[in-house]
Amino acid sequence: METIAAVVAEGPTASGAVRRKRGRPRDPEADHRILAAASALLLERGFDTMTVDEVASRARVGKATVYRRWAKKEDLAVAAMSQLYKVQMPIPDTGSFREDVRQSYRDTIRFANSPAGAAFLRATVVECARDPRIAALYRTASAEITVSAAQMYQRGIERGEVRADVNVEFASTLLGGVLAHRIISAEPMPSEDEVEDMVAFLLRAVEA
Repeated sequence: METIAAVVAEGPTASGAVRRKRGRPRDPEADHRILAAASALLLERGFDTMTVDEVASRARVGKATVYRRWAKKEDLAVAAMSQLYKVQMPIPDTGSFREDVRQSYRDTIRFANSPAGAAFLRATVVECARDPRIAALYRTASAEITVSAAQMYQRGIERGEVRADVNVEFASTLLGGVLAHRIISAEPMPSEDEVEDMVAFLLRAVEA
């Protein structure tokens, strides 16, 4: 996420130029470091035990710097989770619905089988079941990737690869449902070797 240095207008000068407010210039890399630190802490132990003090310390910024960008811990967590989903479970756009699904499933399952990914997903399920407030945060953070997944299906419909009557919302959440079930029932996550079978199963249901 690129940041733009804040410019505070103090009123036009005689030449009509706008003067910048004096003070320390904004660190253009601070946003990246803060989100990276928050994402790492979320992966390590979830929202409840993550603190803004720890985020600031790990990002090498003052706590006030964090709060200038995100007014509440909840806002920071949503931004960090959104970035985490984009990086670890991206929705591709290869020009082929079949390949988009294959890559999306493979990336998601690889993340789910990593130590950090498995811990994060377990914490997500547990925290959402325990606290409706935290569940709302996770829903907000996952909304963007859900929209991207729905767009993947819409592109497939427009190219004639996917049936126009497919319930896109339902289809977009199938893999998430499988992962949540495995977590709740303490079963192993699907392996990357199962990706082709899972993709084939989905395609039989949605392909035109």
